[in-house]
Amino acid sequence: MENQAEKSLEELLFDMMVNMGVPAHLKGYHYLKAAVMLVSEDMRAVGSVTKLLYPEIAKRYNTTDGKVERAIRNAIEVSWERGNPKAFEELFGYSKENGYTRPTNSEYIAAIADALILKGMAS
Repeated sequence: MENQAEKSLEELLFDMMVNMGVPAHLKGYHYLKAAVMLVSEDMRAVGSVTKLLYPEIAKRYNTTDGKVERAIRNAIEVSWERGNPKAFEELFGYSKENGYTRPTNSEYIAAIADALILKGMAS
C-alpha cells in the first residue's frame, strides 16, 4: 500500500516537472526529482539545502554537492526560460512573462514539494 502511494507521488512529480518544462535529459532533472522527493518526506530539509539536501543527493549519485547544486540550478534556469509560463503562474504566482527573475533552487524545490504533497493528499 505504501509503495502504491509513493509511486503515485512519483507520477505526480513527473507530470509536474514535464509541465514546468524541466528537460529529462539533464542531470539536474534527476537531482531535482530526488530533492523534491526528499523534501516532500521532510519539509525541514529545504531549510538546509547546502548542508543536508545536496550532500544526500551527491552521495546517492556519487558526485559532489557543488555539481548537484549547479545541475539543479541549470535545470531550473532551462525550465524558467523554455517552460510553460502558466505552470509557473499557478505554482509561484509569477512567471518570466511578468518580468520576474527565476525562483531560487530552494524556492523551486519547496514549491513543487508543497504542491506535490497537496495533490497527493487530494488523490
